[in-house]
Amino acid sequence: MSDTARSLPALHRLSYAVGHFLNDLCASMWFTYLLVFYHSVLGFQNTYAGVLLLVGQIADGICTPLIGYESDRAPGCGNYGKRKSWHLVGTLSVVMSFSFIFNQCLGCDSLTPQWASLTYFIPFIIVFQFGWAATQISHLSLIPELVTCEHAKVELTAYRYAFTVIANITVYAVAYLLFHVQAGEDDNPLGDALGPADIPVFRNLALIVLGIGALFSLFFHLGISETRPGAGEEAGGEEGSSRRKRMEEEEEEGERRPLLPRSNTSSSPLQWKCWLQQPSFYQVALLYMSTRLIVNLSQTYISMYLINTLGLPKKFIATIPLVMYVSGFLSSFIMKPVSKLIGKSLTYFMGLLLIMAFSYWVLLDNSMGQRVYGAAVLLGAGSATILVISLAMTAELIADQTQSGAFVYGAMSFTDKLANGAAVMIIQALHPCHYVSRLGQ
Repeated sequence: MSDTARSLPALHRLSYAVGHFLNDLCASMWFTYLLVFYHSVLGFQNTYAGVLLLVGQIADGICTPLIGYESDRAPGCGNYGKRKSWHLVGTLSVVMSFSFIFNQCLGCDSLTPQWASLTYFIPFIIVFQFGWAATQISHLSLIPELVTCEHAKVELTAYRYAFTVIANITVYAVAYLLFHVQAGEDDNPLGDALGPADIPVFRNLALIVLGIGALFSLFFHLGISETRPGAGEEAGGEEGSSRRKRMEEEEEEGERRPLLPRSNTSSSPLQWKCWLQQPSFYQVALLYMSTRLIVNLSQTYISMYLINTLGLPKKFIATIPLVMYVSGFLSSFIMKPVSKLIGKSLTYFMGLLLIMAFSYWVLLDNSMGQRVYGAAVLLGAGSATILVISLAMTAELIADQTQSGAFVYGAMSFTDKLANGAAVMIIQALHPCHYVSRLGQ
């Protein structure tokens, strides 16, 4: 059977790919600018800024497996489908909370204690992370329900990541324009440094992000129809079973063997307790957690590295991430043919080699200057590669066990969130930035 026959129509692939666009826009701001905004703009102490990110990661980590469990169990709203119902709930939660995170707290001034401001932001962060988790898990859980071929899963994941990259490019391009407009209006000779004057820039960026993301979420809900469980089996009968068997035989060539033994998956559906007894479940969870640590921590600290370590002007916190994600965007389109040619494991290893090259370059070159653009290309391409392949391996682990797919994605994301939050707090405690702006003192 050809790949074309087993893939979604182009319009459906596009509709699915944009379903995570709002989340990607917000995540780009969250990981890239949260520490910079609260520390360098609002003037929070480094530990307080780290606490806010940690609270968000813990809230996301707790919500993710619970939402995954409920998403598998709950029937959804009427005929709308359980995945799309949770996606809608998550989208509304994100829209209602995110703009408050990148703004000064209402009623606060220079005399407001930092602990009071901290208390103000925490509820909005928790609501945002709940919505983000609901949208992420429901969107990922649709992959094994929409397609069954492993190549098609990699393709759908690559399309999804391509729009993740477009979302990041959008955020950094808009941020650059906002900084550029501000620089044209600012006569301050110290305008290249971040400070309280940049609050409107981040506030406007958050509002623009929400407006664009809401439109793409609407396109997703209009363009994707969720199939009820068992509908395809009832319609297909023996023909569907024989077609599935041929597909399984094709996919078992080389690296296409299922991650779970066939005896465990064909007899009865796996419930969430059964997943905890599968060794491959923990292997993929460790892989996904490690991948997210690489991608998220590099994104979180790239702005701090550019401003505090290299001493570059603040416009670089928009241009360097932009270069990273353009390179990631371009590399995402060759992911399917490369993984089909050499396998997912070697493709993942190639991505790790690119990231290692970036790491050694940064370590050995203490005064990079404009050469940081070349390093950003390596980091962007490597991060895109390992993230797409890790998600494809997770979809391969789930295979036809779609009834518990949301729990698997939730468990993977749980390890990722806690690990990232703990890593940020350790870094903030061991390597604090000593600059604190006047606001919030």
